[in-house]
Amino acid sequence: MNVFAHRGYSGMYPENTMLAFREAEKTGCYGIELDVQLTRDGVVVVIHDETLDRVSDKTGFVRDYTYEELKKVNVAHSWGGKHGFQMIPTFEEYCQWVKHTDLVTNVELKTGVYYYEELEKKTVDLIRQYGLTDRILFSSFNHMSIVKTRELAPEIPVGALVEPLGLGNAGYYCHEHGFQCYHPGFKGLDQETVENCKKYDIAVNVWTINDMGALEQIYEWGCDGAFTNYPGIAQAWLHAKEMKY
Repeated sequence: MNVFAHRGYSGMYPENTMLAFREAEKTGCYGIELDVQLTRDGVVVVIHDETLDRVSDKTGFVRDYTYEELKKVNVAHSWGGKHGFQMIPTFEEYCQWVKHTDLVTNVELKTGVYYYEELEKKTVDLIRQYGLTDRILFSSFNHMSIVKTRELAPEIPVGALVEPLGLGNAGYYCHEHGFQCYHPGFKGLDQETVENCKKYDIAVNVWTINDMGALEQIYEWGCDGAFTNYPGIAQAWLHAKEMKY
């Protein structure tokens, strides 16, 4: 089972920052999950929420700021100074760094609330520019976005993100639409759904696994991946588990 650091090592460091990504790599995890959006001037940036309010010292929508303006935003604000000033990274900055690692990156396209024009194309262009197509997985709650990335880059696999209640007959759904992966929340998942996905050769990567009971359960079900805020703990448990066999 593969461990993805959810927004980087976000349980210990400010989420979706280069600090969180670098610390995640040190755990030996399989990959990193991050979120992309566009600034007012069309720069692909890495941030989860559509607004700055929760994670930073500013307010308002990401899309209403230029990148130069966003460079002044501290997304470590809620950590009480523990991690100093952490800037919102551009996706290009991330690509420049990750190309020198062995990490696989799950890029979540944040188009489910606001549909950014050209986000899919701009993101694919950067991935190609840095030679990362063989180490990328796209996902989105807006399944039209992953259909679009399949058109732009058919060589890059995609995952259908779904809301917490999950989706019935998920394996068939993904198979019919050319999606290689199914990304459910843990609460909406059961063994029957995992088996349905296996029937259609669809990988199951589960979010967000932050307790040992959930980690053990999805391992027993035979899931393919876990998104977690604590990749160090999950990776250590997985290593110990597999050493027994």
